[in-house]
Amino acid sequence: MICREVRVTGVVQGVGFRYWAVRTAQSLGLRGWVRNRLDGSVELLVCGSKDSVESMVRECRRGPSAASVDNVRQSPADCGGEELDGFSVRF
Repeated sequence: MICREVRVTGVVQGVGFRYWAVRTAQSLGLRGWVRNRLDGSVELLVCGSKDSVESMVRECRRGPSAASVDNVRQSPADCGGEELDGFSVRF
């Protein structure tokens, strides 16, 4: 299992990105969370198989139909023993 922190910028808040991310991540069997950031970006913690995590990052480059994604950055993440049960929205 690998974990990645993903930061998505562009028009990604107020367009259903978080709920789209939950549905997409669940369909890929991923664990983690997604949340809006004060700077207007969306942040995700994505954990699962390498192929599934890479698929999620690719999907984030497109996002939901109402989004306009400018950039997707990813970096290795440590779940730090965090109990991840499914994929959810964090506030």
